[in-house]
Amino acid sequence: MQRLDRTAFKAHTAAQADKSDVAVYKNMTWQERLRVANYLNSVAYNYPEFNPPKMDKTFFRIKIR
Repeated sequence: MQRLDRTAFKAHTAAQADKSDVAVYKNMTWQERLRVANYLNSVAYNYPEFNPPKMDKTFFRIKIR
């Protein structure tokens, strides 16, 4: 389980925070950025990190014109 290291962050203005965030993510590979995005989605939508909810496919229908 990953934990947030609160000592690694400090208060910034919006402009300073934008520059520092971009620098962090530019140094990551695309796979690492994808892992971060997956983790943030799992926290935001409250599901286990490696077990996302399945899409309800019964909701969609195909219409023939």
